[in-house]
This record gives sequence, C-alpha cells and structure tokens, in this order.
Amino acid sequence: MALLQNTSVDGKVVLITGAARGLGAGLAERLAARGAKVALVGLEAEEQEKVAKRIGPNAHSWEADVTSWDALERATAGVVDRFGGIDIVVANAGIASTGFTRSMDRTAFEKVIEVDLLGVWRTFRVTLPHVIERRGYLLAISSLAAITHAPGMANYAAAKAGVEAFSNSLRAELAHLGVKVGVAHPSWIRTDLVESADAHPVFGKLRASLPGLIGKTYPVEVALDGLESGILRRARTIHVPRWLGGLKLLRAFLPPIIEIGSRFRGVPAADRAALQDIEERGAFESAVNGHGGRAATKQD
Repeated sequence: MALLQNTSVDGKVVLITGAARGLGAGLAERLAARGAKVALVGLEAEEQEKVAKRIGPNAHSWEADVTSWDALERATAGVVDRFGGIDIVVANAGIASTGFTRSMDRTAFEKVIEVDLLGVWRTFRVTLPHVIERRGYLLAISSLAAITHAPGMANYAAAKAGVEAFSNSLRAELAHLGVKVGVAHPSWIRTDLVESADAHPVFGKLRASLPGLIGKTYPVEVALDGLESGILRRARTIHVPRWLGGLKLLRAFLPPIIEIGSRFRGVPAADRAALQDIEERGAFESAVNGHGGRAATKQD
C-alpha cells in the first residue's frame, strides 16, 4: 500500500523491540522493504531469527530482555557495530496479563509494568546517545488502555498511561537536540496478545461485552499502516484507528462512565469466575497471557 512519504527511511537504522511477531515483526518487514536496516531486539530468539531471515541481509536479530540494562547495552553495542549507528527506535516490546487486582498473581501483575513501562525507559535511555547523534526519532507504543481504564486491566492501563506521560515529557527534553519523540495508541489489534486474552475463560467474555468501537478488534494491517505512516512523518502521536484522537478529548469523563457500565456488564460475575479459575488452574496460569508474556515471566 502506497503511503505519503515525507521522510525516507532508506538507509536508516531502525531498532525495534518485541520484533518476534505481531506489530514488531510486521513493522520490521515494512520498513526493510523501504530500504531500512532493521535491528530486531527481544526475548523470543527463534521467532526473531525467522523474521530476520524472511527480511534478508538488511535485518539482524539480537536476543535481549528489555528489563535488563546489561542485555540492552550488549544488543545496542551489537547494532551499532553491525550497522554503524541508530536512527530510529521503536519501543514495541509489551506483554499483558489477565486478572483483577485483588486476586491476580503478583509476579504477573508487576511484570507487565516492568516490561511495558520500565522496558520503554530502559530501551530509550540505552539507545539515546546514538539517536541524538543522528538527530533521530523515538516511538513508544502505548495503547487505547492509556485512555480507557477498563476493569481487569489495571496494570496494563497504568503502564501504558505511564508510557504516554513519559513520552510527552521526553519530547520536551529532547526537542533542542533535534530528536523527535512519538507515542502510538493502537486499539484492539488482532495480535497474539489480544487473541490470547480473548481465549481466556473469564476475561475473553468480559472483553466481548465491551460496547461498540471500544470493543472492536482491528486487523494487524490496519495498525501497521498507521505505524508505518507515523514513522515516515516522525509523528508526535499515532492513533490506530484515528478516532482515538477524538476520544482523548473526552478522557476526563471516561472513568465514571466505565465505572457505571462495569456494574452492569458482568464485572461482579467475572470477579467470582476469576477466583474460581485461579482455584482450578492456579494464579500464574490464570494470569499469564500470550507467547510474549510467557517468555517474559518464565525467568522469574
């Protein structure tokens, strides 16, 4: 699909975290097709290698946990050694868990915040000297969850709202250095993360009850179109779909609306069902979500 190209990525070095599958892998393939050299950084080494091989010589994979300073330092050094520098960083690595705050496995709850928020900070901090040198671009992947704080998503919503706030502050800090900072808000995208949540015996039903556009799931290609276009424009905000930009204007009114709706949309029953699921499968199995989430938490 031809997109309006204001800034070329031809010859640019793009580092993408969480590039084994989903948005990270798809974005790497698209940007490489535009002539970028793509560095894939993440935990799922075998899957990332497959992505790198599909792309060809302009792609290489580095195994690294975005919560580990040492691992990120090694991966970044490897990228610079191989490609000569870094122009663009996409902090895409993210996981989710399923559960209510009062009963969710504590490790699974905290790991989401560690990966989704602290992982962005650590990725940017380690790569910033190289991006500053090239007056480049940083893009953090936030979420619809940063705008609509739904029940059963307390840790994810907190992390993604933090990513948005962090990116806004960072943008002001780096403007005088010629570095642009963007934050993306995808809605529900049909990735492994969302499909795993939908398959959960309790929270899949709860998400299915979300009304209208708030609960609609979009194809991966829709998100990739928005992200690709945004990177080419060095955009400060990317909304997928675009109506999320308008939803931001209403965010002060959303929490009480969600609270009222939650009383009548199955939260009390889901709370009881979540406790039963934990009793049957254990707190960890009830909470862990998707291949990425399992890979991130298996080390703990």
